[in-house]
Amino acid sequence: MARYTGAVCRQCRREGEKLFLKGERCYSDKCAVERRSYAPGEHGQGRQKLSEFGVQLREKQKVRRIYGVLEKQFRKYFGMADNEPGITGENFLRILERRLDNVVYRLGFAVSRNEARQLVRHGHFLVNGKRVDIPSYLVEEGDEIEVKDSSKDMTRMKEVVEVTAQKVIPEWLEVSLEQKTGKVLSMPEREDIDTPVREQLIVEFYSR
Repeated sequence: MARYTGAVCRQCRREGEKLFLKGERCYSDKCAVERRSYAPGEHGQGRQKLSEFGVQLREKQKVRRIYGVLEKQFRKYFGMADNEPGITGENFLRILERRLDNVVYRLGFAVSRNEARQLVRHGHFLVNGKRVDIPSYLVEEGDEIEVKDSSKDMTRMKEVVEVTAQKVIPEWLEVSLEQKTGKVLSMPEREDIDTPVREQLIVEFYSR
C-alpha cells in the first residue's frame, strides 16, 4: 500500500503550523516548526502570496496530513460525505474522525495518529471483541474498542497511557485507561472536533 515515507516534520513546516504528527516531540523544543518556522526547500523563506485555489489546496493538504490519508481515499471520503444528508463539510470531518486509527489516538492509546495507525496495523486492538488491523475501519455508535489482552502489558502501551492520562477525551467517546477499553457513545458533532480545519475550503476545492 502506498504511503508517505518522507520526513514527517517537513509536512508541518510546509503547512506553517504544528500538525502534531510526532507525539511528544511536537511539545518539546525539538519541534521543527519551533526551530525553523518556514517552509522546507530552497525557496522556503521567500514570500508567498496564495491564490484562492492555493488557499483551498493548502487546507486540503493540511487535513490530509493531520489524518494521514492519501489523496485517493481522501477524495473517496469526500464523495461519501457529499452523498449523505446534512452539511457536506461536517459530514466529511465526521467520517475522518470515525477512522479506527483516529479513535485509538483520541482515546489516548497512542501519542499520535501515526503511532495509532502502526498499532492498529500490528493487530493490537479489538473492535467488539474481534481483531481489526485496518486503520481506515470506520467505527459506529456503540462499538467497543479495547487493547487485546496480550498487548496490555506492552512496555510502550504502559508508557503511552502514562503520557496521555491527562488527555481530554471527546464527549462522543468513553475510555477506561486502567482497563484499556473504550466505547463510541455517539457520532461526533462539529463542536466535538477540535482539529483546526476550515472544512468549507475543502468543499470549495472539490466543487470546482
